[in-house]
Amino acid sequence: MDLEYKVKELKHDYVRIQGDLEKLENTGHNTVPLEKQLVKLENEIAETKDKIRQQKQ
Repeated sequence: MDLEYKVKELKHDYVRIQGDLEKLENTGHNTVPLEKQLVKLENEIAETKDKIRQQKQ
């Protein structure tokens, strides 16, 4: 899979989950699982960007 495409896909998922998280916060539901997903996505985005930078060197 193209790494640039993967970053875009991960960012899309991040934004979607952020919206879901806001809805849960507003209704008083447990947000911990979604917060964990966001952290995982943040790490995956960072790792993928690092791979892109390494390829360009």
